Amino acid sequence: MTAETALRFLETLRIPEGPRAGEPLRLAEFQRRFVRGALDSANMVAILSIGRGNAKTALSAGVSLGALMGVWDPQPRREVIFAARNRDQAKIAFNFLTGYVEGLAAAEQELFTIRRGSRLEVEYSGNGGGLARCIAADGRSILGGAPTLAVLDERAAWERDKGDNLENAILSGLGKRDGKALIISTSAPDDANTFSRWMDEPPPGTYVQEHRPPFGLPADDLESLLIANPGATEGIGASADWLVAQARRAIARGGSALSSFRNLNRNERVSTEDRSVLVTVDEWLSAEVAPDELPEREGECILGVDLGGSRSMSAAAWYWPQTGRLEALGTFPSSPSLSDRGAADGVSGRYAEMAERGELSVLGENTVPPGPWLAQLAKQVDGAAIACIVGDRFRHAEFTEAMAKAGLRVPFVWRGFGWKDGSEDIERFRRALFDGQIRTRPSLLLRSAFADAITLIDPAGNAKLAKGRSLGRIDAAAAAVLAVAEGARRVARPARQGRAAVWV
Repeated sequence: MTAETALRFLETLRIPEGPRAGEPLRLAEFQRRFVRGALDSANMVAILSIGRGNAKTALSAGVSLGALMGVWDPQPRREVIFAARNRDQAKIAFNFLTGYVEGLAAAEQELFTIRRGSRLEVEYSGNGGGLARCIAADGRSILGGAPTLAVLDERAAWERDKGDNLENAILSGLGKRDGKALIISTSAPDDANTFSRWMDEPPPGTYVQEHRPPFGLPADDLESLLIANPGATEGIGASADWLVAQARRAIARGGSALSSFRNLNRNERVSTEDRSVLVTVDEWLSAEVAPDELPEREGECILGVDLGGSRSMSAAAWYWPQTGRLEALGTFPSSPSLSDRGAADGVSGRYAEMAERGELSVLGENTVPPGPWLAQLAKQVDGAAIACIVGDRFRHAEFTEAMAKAGLRVPFVWRGFGWKDGSEDIERFRRALFDGQIRTRPSLLLRSAFADAITLIDPAGNAKLAKGRSLGRIDAAAAAVLAVAEGARRVARPARQGRAAVWV
């Protein structure tokens, strides 16, 4: 078999750098599994997502050397491509390849010509010949090529348009010579990234190997760290002790340090942008508690509502300021279906999963009817007394009509989503979250909304809520901000003192 031939070849190589430089290459079980999946005749593309430092580039370079030498591919004039976001990134794989060459027998080394000038190339003159070269993410540089093997390194970090153009050009060329592509990377920061979609929606002929732990675990949880870093137990990359120490350091620093650790070392889909996010992933996770630890529905209830437009999501959040309990529900119209919406929004089956968890409902056909929807919201909390509804002042007429149809006779608090009201509401929401005044059960709806929610800052430092990506759905986050901010205002108001009776 091709894969077994490749595995035997790889273990004849010597480690080119690091503490074990010069020692024979020994493959870990996860590496063997990837090689077998990648070289299976049924697959044209192999995807590997794993934490940083687990030798994915070194492994791909070893496979590339075998392909270049024709160890399992007898066709002449073989062509191997190392593609990366920029030349420096591609050079890392190139250096691994040349390092392996330098570890071969002297007679074999003489068959190689290495070029390190303006072009990074390795030419092999034996066994029909072959050429390996490095390119950056510019589709024009590969048009007309016919690679027998292509390595797309750190695919999640490529620029969207240029990266997609290069990928399409490479994949179209693979068919000319029955070539294969290895797409390797740490996890992308979101579901819309092309690398994420390769894993979530793999086309036929694609092998996917993803080492990603469950979401929501502490950053220093050892068991989940080893899921993302399987090499740690087999002497590849960082040790388990180092990973735990780095996790605790990142937790202590917080902010971008913690987000980057989750994305790069824990291989989680977490945005590393922290300057404009509403709240970071770990800040929000601090509010999640187990269902049996959720506070009771006591005291007045604030209902925050983000009324969606045609064909978009409407979302509601219930907040009990007295106990800090927060609940949320999103609603879509039935057409198109949740699976079709997920595909269009780049989140795969996430909406269907939300519906199964009871966090997302369907109402109406092409739009969510405001009146019946508000009536449904009132029933959702089992008769809890709704003190007020908070919503967007620019939807005044729609809310008035909807409340009349739903038979809701409660005060309505009008808030704007611009700089004035938005900045105050965001600050009150953040303060409540950081002070531990928000408690909610784990919610995929809220996690997704806060992952896409950013803030735009004006010159005076005021903030307003916005989407981090055009296809993002932040409706539930907006509703939660409205509800919690109004609850915080009510709690902050001094209690009215009744006047003592005066007898005349």
